[in-house]
Amino acid sequence: MNNTAMSNAWHHSRRGRGHRHKEQDRPNRERAVEQKAEDSVPRGACMTMCPAFELRQREAQNRLHRFEMLAGTERDRLPCADVSRAVKEYSRPAAGKDSTRASDLRPPSVLLKTVCYLVDDIAASSTFQPWTEVYSFVSDRLRSVRQDMIIQRVSGPDCVAVLEKSVRFLLYASYRLCGQPLQYYDPRINDTHLQESLSWLLESYRDGKHRHQEEFQALSLLYNLGSTHALQHVLELPERIRSSPAVQLALAVSRAHSERNPVRLLRLSQRLDFIQVCAVHRHLLPCRRDLLLLYSHGHSSRNCRYPLQRLARLLSLKDPLAAELCRVCGVSVSGEWVSFSKSSFTEAPSGDLQCRRTHEPVDDEQWNCPAGSVIHGCA
Repeated sequence: MNNTAMSNAWHHSRRGRGHRHKEQDRPNRERAVEQKAEDSVPRGACMTMCPAFELRQREAQNRLHRFEMLAGTERDRLPCADVSRAVKEYSRPAAGKDSTRASDLRPPSVLLKTVCYLVDDIAASSTFQPWTEVYSFVSDRLRSVRQDMIIQRVSGPDCVAVLEKSVRFLLYASYRLCGQPLQYYDPRINDTHLQESLSWLLESYRDGKHRHQEEFQALSLLYNLGSTHALQHVLELPERIRSSPAVQLALAVSRAHSERNPVRLLRLSQRLDFIQVCAVHRHLLPCRRDLLLLYSHGHSSRNCRYPLQRLARLLSLKDPLAAELCRVCGVSVSGEWVSFSKSSFTEAPSGDLQCRRTHEPVDDEQWNCPAGSVIHGCA
């Protein structure tokens, strides 16, 4: 071998060894980068529900909510804060504002404790009224909890527990406050917060097995009836989750909705538990109108009468409310009978019969669930 060939072979060998060393070092470099990124994530050090700095600031500016005031000081010019009841409020990110100070961030265990306090002592309390004010306070403080979780990139069981309670609260609120004036309850804002929490929760379930996963996969589908994305997500779930009773029932309801089969959908809805009805309730009034439209075409005749009681059972409503819905939709009601006519059926404006009016269940007994039990998943 001449000198040139030996030189080329030597250089080739060195390049090969260098390449192998670089390949071997790559995992170490990646781990170092990941460790550095993890070390740069803020970690909360505030062990109370509200940071001391914010508490003093809001106290001095008279910005305490009445749920946070120390008993006996409510009528003072500057009421005092009750440290055991004050909760960090949501604050929009602003330029120049440091939102990553450890003293202002609550660790995951404190965030979960905060959510439990908001559910048990505020949302479920019979003392604090009206519930529209309760909703405004709790939803703002839950938003602050999620903000702290985002900054700290919280994951794991505490994150899942917080999101599950948040989703249940927002679903319950969407049912309880349906039809309230916009200044007290905005369904679009509630929907935005609910969809964000649901999306985050379903993503968190990818990390492993979770006790309530089947429940919330079903709730997501029921809430988003008609969404191809929500349906596709459920169909791609593992068999053990997809075959659970809750998810199977939600899939059956979704199928009835996509097939425009209101009779079957309303029949299936009678098998739903309370929180599932909270999720699906916004779809039920349009479904009932579809049923009346279907019957107005199928039973349209001057000489044909249909029993109101039987129709009310199909609509899952009590007789008086079924009769009211018929009249709003142009279906003639005479005593205990109704007469259908496709020419007289009208698509009623939403204000003529609010969704809230149709919440009254046929069986009152099963709906007497305390708010705390519903949000904790005990109902």
